[in-house]
Parts: sequence; C-alpha cells; structure tokens
Amino acid sequence: MIADLKPYPATKDTGVPWLGEVPEHWEMDRAKWLFRKMDRPVRDVDEVVTCFRDGRVTLRKNRRVRGFTESLKEIGYQGIRRGDLVIHAMDAFAGAIGVADSDGKGTPVYAVCEPAPSANAQYYAYTLREMARSQWIQALAKGIRERSTDFRFDGFGSQTVPLPPPPEEAAIVRFLDHADRRIRRYIRAKQKLIKLLEEQKQAIIHRAVTRGLPSTGSGQATPNVRLKPSGVEWLGDLPEHWEVKKLRLLFRYAKGRRAAELTNEYIGRHAGFFPVYSGQTESNGLRGQIDWYEFDFADPVVFVTTVGARAMSTRLVSGRFSLSQNCALVIPRSVETSAVFFEYVLRRLFEYEKASISLIMQPSLRFSDLNKFYVPCPPPSEQADIVEALKANILDLDRVMDRAQREIGLLREYRTRLIADVVTGKLDVREAAANLPDELDEKGPLDRPEALAEDEEGTDNALDAVDEEAEA
Repeated sequence: MIADLKPYPATKDTGVPWLGEVPEHWEMDRAKWLFRKMDRPVRDVDEVVTCFRDGRVTLRKNRRVRGFTESLKEIGYQGIRRGDLVIHAMDAFAGAIGVADSDGKGTPVYAVCEPAPSANAQYYAYTLREMARSQWIQALAKGIRERSTDFRFDGFGSQTVPLPPPPEEAAIVRFLDHADRRIRRYIRAKQKLIKLLEEQKQAIIHRAVTRGLPSTGSGQATPNVRLKPSGVEWLGDLPEHWEVKKLRLLFRYAKGRRAAELTNEYIGRHAGFFPVYSGQTESNGLRGQIDWYEFDFADPVVFVTTVGARAMSTRLVSGRFSLSQNCALVIPRSVETSAVFFEYVLRRLFEYEKASISLIMQPSLRFSDLNKFYVPCPPPSEQADIVEALKANILDLDRVMDRAQREIGLLREYRTRLIADVVTGKLDVREAAANLPDELDEKGPLDRPEALAEDEEGTDNALDAVDEEAEA
C-alpha cells in the first residue's frame, strides 16, 4: 500500500518555508478563516481534558493519575467539546496539538478552536504538528524562554496553511490514521517483547545477587548452599556464608555541584572538555559536555539519579566527568567492594523501593535514604564470579532488546517522514485511502488513549507531557 504511493503530477511553490511545494489544485488560506476561537463556559459535569505532546487530547484520567500540578481554583477554565482543535499555547512547539476525543474542560493556556464546516480538524492537527516538528512554531517565538513559545490563537490564525479539497483532507486523515495505528501496534509489540525480556533479565539478576551461582567460577557444580534469613524484606533468605551490611559501610556518596559553587582556581586546574552526567536522559545519562571536570575515577562507580521521573535509575561511570545536582555517586570505600556487583544489587533494591511509592508522589532519593539500606555482601571472589556470570547470561537478552529498540526508532522515523510527506502534499494517498478496510473493524485494546501513550519517544509521557496548571 505505502510502497505504491506516488507524488502528485503537478505542484506549485507556496512561498511558505516549512511547506514548500504543494499540489497544484490545493489552495492556501489563513488559518483564521478555517477556525473560530471558542470560549465556552464550564459545566458541572465537565472533567479535566489534557493536551499531550503526542497529539492526544483526552480526559486526564484516560492517561495518568500523577505528575500534574493540581489547581486549587480552576480560574479561567473553558469548555472543550469532542472534535475541537486544541493547541497548548506554551507547548505547541513540542507537538501538544490535537483534536479532543472527549467533552470536558481545560486550562486557559489552551486555544480551543472550532473548525468551519469545510475544515477537517484532524487534518489541521497533523499539519500543525508538522509545523512543530519542522521547528516553524519555535521560530515564531518572540520571547527569550528556551524551548518554549506563546503560540496562541492570533499566532495560529495568521499562519498560511494548505487547503486541500474537503474529500482529499478526509482521505489524508483516513490514510494517516490507518498508518499511524498500524505503526503504533508494531511499536507496542516490540515494547511488549522488551518488557518481557527485561523481566527475565531482572529475575536472573535478582537470583544471582540474593542466592549466588549454582557453580563456581571454574564451572564445577557446588553442593546446595545453606540459606539463612537475611532480616531484610526485599532480600529474603541468603547464602549462610554471606553477610548483610548497611550500604554506608561499603560506600561513600558524592553529589554534583554548580560551577558557581566552585572557585575559578578549581575550575582552572580541572580544565578540558568532559561529559556531564544527569538524570534527564533515559539511555546513558549523558547530558552534554563542559570545559571542566569535577570527578576522576579510574575504576567504575555507581551513578544514581536522585529526583524526578527517573529517580533510582543506576548505571556505571568512570573517567573524568561532572555531575548534575539531580544525581549522586555511590563510591566504594575499599578495592574489595565491586561497584559492578553492587550496581546490580542497587538496581534490584531500587525496583523494590519504587514499587512501594504512592502514585501521587514523585520518586526521590537522599543520602539519608541510602544510609538506611541493607545490602547482601558475598566474599570479594564470589562478587567477581557473579559479575562474570551475569555478563554472560544477560548478554544475549541485551542484544535482542537493543535490536528491538533500534527497530522502534526506525518505525518512529518512518512514521514522522510519512506524515510530513502526506500532509504537505508530497505523496498522493487518495487511491490508497479509498482501498483501506473499515477502520472500525481494526480497533481494539491497543487503540485506547492509555495504550497509544506508551509508544511515545524520548521522555516518560506520564511525567513530561504537560504540567498544564503550572503554565496557566
């Protein structure tokens, strides 16, 4: 279906930088002639509707129950009706634009727009999100606030937008909705695979760091190890010859500092070009570089994110680097304490701790919390054996998960390119849309708003999407 798409036979230049050429028979018009800004009163039955960065505009309860700043008074809230085009004025640059799937109410920071009879709101939601992806909305910003705009109705209304014939708008929406649904399903399937493999991986790690190995480092079978109660809930029973120690007896802690807290002499002695580790990124924790370093470790130490959506995530770091204030280092006090082994231990400990946190709370971790933790402590030689065995046992799992993540990335890139080419008239989908099956026959559990949210890229959609009341 997609491979057979062809460009339109004749095009014309629009003079609009983000749009380029469009089909010759398309018209152009100002958005203000296609939409009317609404200011409806709020009804008693209205629940809060949220405009997310993935383009979904739905009742808040459909997507998540934490991460919002709740308003004590809903001053200026407005009514939203299903089918309205909703634009988050402060977050439109990041794609917070879409068509409401529910009646409700929303913050005054939203521009709630009712389409004219000839305008397909879904088509213009796709179009505006392409304006955001191409950074055109960002380029319109007049303020100095980084990565933010004030894209209100006046700014939207002044934009020149494409105006395909109404049947063609409907065909484009039908085609893109169908393609988007299929791609999301592929992504969800990959994510389910990753989740299952991650659960298997964590089970292997938990077994190794709480029970040891079924064989020695030489590969010879060992007799059944006698167990004893650890007295620690998350550990359960441990091998009888293992100790249980407080984390603070094995490690010391360090936290990042701002450059303003350091002297020029200090920074001068530590000049260069070094990585900065932060809890803001999901993959490797690296957040840019800076021309001085704060820490220098020949051997690995454990890097822990302390606040935010990724609090209690861990990884190993070494070399020269600086550290953000939202994370900490767990540094061995002795060469006999393996940071690699205890990174596995902390990973399992923090998974247990996070499971007990209330849904309305943001996870956080302080040094005083670290001081309270008890961890298993095998003999140093056994720590090394466990690390080597774990590396071998989870290597294939990591490879499969990495490949699935790369495939997800390629699917997202393909979806982005396809939407861009179709809404701007670079590909003709009229015939393909006419041959599509009935969409109602395809819908299922994966089409619910909460399921669609889970394939979003880059950030935890549950905490990064829209903190709407704080923006209001």
